[in-house]
This record gives sequence, C-alpha cells and structure tokens, in this order.
Amino acid sequence: MSRQQRDALDAILRSAPRSEKPPTPEEQRSGFAAALTRPAPEDVVTRETVLGGRPALELEPAGASGRGRLLYLHGGGYVVGSPDTHAGLVGELARRAGLRATSVDYRLAPEHPFPAALDDGLAAYRELLASGTDPRDLVLAGDSAGAGLTVATLLAAREAGLPQPAAVVVFSPWVDLTLTGESIRSKEGADPIFTAADVRACADLYIGAGDRAQPLASPVFADLTGLPPLLVQVGANEVLLDDAVRLAGRAGAAGVEVTLEVGPGLPHVFQHHYGRLDEADAALDRAARFLTAHLSAGRPGADHLEPVH
Repeated sequence: MSRQQRDALDAILRSAPRSEKPPTPEEQRSGFAAALTRPAPEDVVTRETVLGGRPALELEPAGASGRGRLLYLHGGGYVVGSPDTHAGLVGELARRAGLRATSVDYRLAPEHPFPAALDDGLAAYRELLASGTDPRDLVLAGDSAGAGLTVATLLAAREAGLPQPAAVVVFSPWVDLTLTGESIRSKEGADPIFTAADVRACADLYIGAGDRAQPLASPVFADLTGLPPLLVQVGANEVLLDDAVRLAGRAGAAGVEVTLEVGPGLPHVFQHHYGRLDEADAALDRAARFLTAHLSAGRPGADHLEPVH
C-alpha cells in the first residue's frame, strides 16, 4: 500500500465515530448507515424482493448471464447493517463475478437475538433451492458477522440435509463469540475500527446469556466437514484476524478446500474501500474469480463464468 493510499484510508477510518458507550440500537443503525452506505454501481440494477420470508435486495449487473446466483449476508455485528448499507460492496462483487445477487435483510439483535438471524439465513437458502436453483449454480458470501452467519447457515443446511453450494467467500469473518482469539488483544492497538469491548458488546446483544461457544453461533468451534470450497480474506490489522486464521485452519483440517488471504496493514472488511484502495479492488477481483471458477467446476461448459470488470 502506498503512503498516499494509507493516508486516504486512515482519513476514511477516522471519519467513523467510535463512542465510549454504545448508543441505542436504532442510533447505532442510523450512524452505521450514514458512515458506511455506498450505492450499488451504476451498471447494477437493484430491486426490492422477499426471500425466505424476509425483505431482500436483488442486484443484477448489466453483464450477468446464465444461471449463477449469489446469496449475500451483510455484516454489522448482528446489530446494525442492511442490504442498503452493503449495496455497493455486494454490487461490486456481483458485477465482477457477472452474477445476480440477493442480499437478505435478516432480523437483528437485540430485538431478535440468536438464532433469529440464522433462521433467516437458512430460510433464504432453503427457498432458493426450493424455487429451482441448482446448488451447483449457487454461491454464498458475507462480511464480518454476516460472514460468520454465512458459515453457520451452511452448517445448518448440512444438518437439515440440504446440499451445499458451489463455493463460499467470507470477508473478515467473526466466527468466535467467546473472543478467545489472541488477536482480540494483540491487535487492539492496530485496529482502527474495533476494540475488544466493541466486539463483546455486540456478542452480548446477539446471544446474551446463551452458550457463546455453540457451533451455530461460533462456527470456529464447528466440525466443518462437507462445506464447499472456501475463500477467507482478512486484514492483518484487525482484532478478528485470528477468527479468520482459525476458521481456515479448521476448514483445512476437515478436508475443505480453503484459501486464506491476509492483507498486510489492512483493516476490517477493507473490501468496502473499493475504488479508493487498490488492495480492495484486487481482493474483490480475486473473490469474483474464486466464485466463478467453482461455478465452472460444477458445470463444465457453462455460459456464465467470465467475471465482469
């Protein structure tokens, strides 16, 4: 990363307010939306829809073709965020992969604690399959808490006897609600966005007095056998670094095809800074190629495999 890019990224991150005491959930949601919302790319058409009984946003790039579908679960600590706040990120990934995408507005804590979000993720996945989407034509992605929810959704699908999709990509996954990763402490001074207290506050709202180590809440403790090929991208300067590293390690040990990418000097979900940070654009390109390559492996000769740039 160049000095100019680093200065620009630092300015962006400093513009996001960090409070000593968390405001109300509604205040958090409006602040998050104001600070981080980016619109979908101009060549991506968006429309409101419903999936799995929840509102959702469908994003269709101009270059989308074939049957490939992307199901996306947004980040926000299970407390904030929506398909609207993530329309830019999801739209960019969909555009580069040439895939139609659906981003689900799953229920948020504390009004709807665990397992509400998981139930919504599974319902969305189940409906896509029930409506005729071939799992070989389906890929999943998510960021932060949404990345953990994505992995948990696939675990719940496995338990329900549903087939797995072609591939999954996760950005800066939060997969350990017990906060036992060493980076929770060792990276606190380097992380420009989170402290351990911030992450713990979200866990408190999401799972309360429940078992934080249960695999569907903290997938890093799950048996990941049978999950599809997995790409994990994470920044080296984030308290959730060890969540990503341990998830990749457990996936590999379970026989899952996994790729781990750690970006030096990069913060949480640095992919949000596409168009402003070269590393973000390169990471999204690699994620798109990963997804389309595995769609290709599932359907040799398919016509929807070339990423759109």
